[in-house]
Amino acid sequence: MGSVNYRTLAEDILQEVGGEQNVTSATHCATRLRLKLRDESKADKAAIEKLPGVITVMQAGGQYQVVIGNNVPTVYAELGKISKLTDDDHAGADAPAGGNIFNRFIDLISSIFQPVLWPLAGAGLLKAFLSMANQFGWLAAESQTNVILAAAADALFYFLPMFLAITSAKRFRTNQFTSMAIAGALVYPSIVALATAGEPVAFAGVPVVMMNYTNSVIPIIVAVWLQSHLERFLAKVLPDAIRNFSVPLLTILVMVPLVLMTVGPVTTAAAEAISSGVNAIFGVAPWLAGAILGGFWQVFVLFGLHWGLVPVMINDLSTQGFSILSGPLVAAVLAQAAAALAVAIRSHSAARREVAATGSLSGSSPASPNRSSTASTCR
Repeated sequence: MGSVNYRTLAEDILQEVGGEQNVTSATHCATRLRLKLRDESKADKAAIEKLPGVITVMQAGGQYQVVIGNNVPTVYAELGKISKLTDDDHAGADAPAGGNIFNRFIDLISSIFQPVLWPLAGAGLLKAFLSMANQFGWLAAESQTNVILAAAADALFYFLPMFLAITSAKRFRTNQFTSMAIAGALVYPSIVALATAGEPVAFAGVPVVMMNYTNSVIPIIVAVWLQSHLERFLAKVLPDAIRNFSVPLLTILVMVPLVLMTVGPVTTAAAEAISSGVNAIFGVAPWLAGAILGGFWQVFVLFGLHWGLVPVMINDLSTQGFSILSGPLVAAVLAQAAAALAVAIRSHSAARREVAATGSLSGSSPASPNRSSTASTCR
């Protein structure tokens, strides 16, 4: 697959799916180019599957998925050079509002979490290696070297609301820097200090239920959604002469107290309730919950349904340091990695062996279930 001309491949894919005018948005995951088409009947699946560099084509979760392998970021980049489909301001702007509520929710969660998922994985691995180094005495926990490495590993998790503010702002088409200002206020040192002090807090005489929003997930997503509506309203009613600076001024002035007094406590309580409910199910019948989650995880991933569980897992990790939900997934991912290794050893296709071999190391989606025996995951 190294000899593939990815510019030509991107052009051919775009042509065979009906052209740029037939594509409402384009994203990619570990191995798939994910396209949303206005009319899937205009796409020539057979022709796309014959293109050099394409493994197969799948239609799942309301998306037209072209399975390319580990070089999909290159194809995606080339697609951005010949179209406007990968532009941040364009992506999703013309996406249809159709589909049921569940599919739209899954699509929403996917678009917000997918960009930060691999950096989260990388930072998580760094934290694991650092913990191992401390545990075996290779690196003293009190050393300055450890402090620096710990900051590198923890920063993304600690300031997670700011990262999600960016992806949420792109999804809701609102000002990213205003979103980051709101998120920054939530993790501002003095606000964190008020939350940990345990003393009564009030804003303009109104009591505020303070919470620690470092590592939090849901509050900033809801806050940015509200921000997008507030910004559009202010842009309509404010005069042109003061609009450029007054919209962010009023948005920040309104949103930060609003989040601290209402959105934050409510969404945090809701997230904790969901987490408690999931933990309760595992407490009553752990064998059943584990069998369903582990046994059907690859099916969830295939249709994009796993994104509905990602916020719950991240919230569990941030609030209690572990996630029961993630336990059964270890066996599912290891089983897929083993299946990919078997394909890498037994397949007669050089291209398939290359993709499957890499997938056997990462446990990510090296192959499509309708082309090989490996289950598909695109995390």
